[in-house]
Amino acid sequence: MKVLITGGGGFLGYRLAQTLSRKGSLTNAAGLQEAISRIVLFDMAFPAEAGARFQCAQGDLTDRPGVEAALGGDTDAVFHLASVVSGGAEADFDLGMRVNLDGTRGLLDLCRKQARPPRLVFTSSVAVFGGELPEVIDDGTTPNPQGSYGAQKVCCEYLVGDYSRKGFIDGRTVRLPTISVRPGKPNLAVSSFASGIIREPLAGVAAICPVGRDAALWLLSPGKAIESLVHAFELPSSAWGTRRVLNLPGVTAAVGDLIDSLRRIAGDRAADLVQIRIDPAIEALILSWPARFATDRALKLGFTADEDAESLIRGYIEDQGIEV
Repeated sequence: MKVLITGGGGFLGYRLAQTLSRKGSLTNAAGLQEAISRIVLFDMAFPAEAGARFQCAQGDLTDRPGVEAALGGDTDAVFHLASVVSGGAEADFDLGMRVNLDGTRGLLDLCRKQARPPRLVFTSSVAVFGGELPEVIDDGTTPNPQGSYGAQKVCCEYLVGDYSRKGFIDGRTVRLPTISVRPGKPNLAVSSFASGIIREPLAGVAAICPVGRDAALWLLSPGKAIESLVHAFELPSSAWGTRRVLNLPGVTAAVGDLIDSLRRIAGDRAADLVQIRIDPAIEALILSWPARFATDRALKLGFTADEDAESLIRGYIEDQGIEV
């Protein structure tokens, strides 16, 4: 089985590649475990060691020949993670549309050229919701994005569903919560602070939080996110039926909950490094995203979430080998 991961040089994409490499096989359309023969990473840049472990194809989603070359004609599995993130898509409307929407449409068209319809997992976002919302989002809540990133994601959800209906792909979309705690450096996602207010203080560095303590987020750890992507792929097509998108389980945590959990785990010295300086534009966008979900369908299909906000922090500390 040949696997293509778009965004394979990024944190989640590369971690997914490592997980699949260790796993060694994936469930195919017949419901059998099939050995992974090749993993291709497609992205703008890659970790230094990636070339020794995987086939790396450099480019972005607007590079149709590059995407076509990475797919070849024999790709069985596609994990589509590449995108211009929320802050970048909001700041540069045309770039977001070209990469997130047009690039995804191009990728799906090229998937039609494969020897057989590939199974494709697309990562969407809770940013597809916004505006006037019920207190708790459930599987029947209608998307109403209040940002360009969310609008682009929901358009792609419909494309994945329709290409699946036509039999061009076997697609399945998962709406990711905000991923925390991410290692490395901050990115352009407006929710990047959800990792920064934990990651930086644990490294002894001050962190600026652009929203107030009461701002709540729907969160998922990197480990659970990767587990969810693999599970989404391995579910049989019949489990998805005609509903090719679902909200992943997560944990609701206010910024204050995260800071207080950090204080309990790492002490005052770390927690006091978090400085709240509200950015009205960022806070408005964050507050437009829902933070409470009822994910009955995902739970019935076997997806799982982290226990609580404290477990997110402890998981990061353990994963990174940090002494507190």
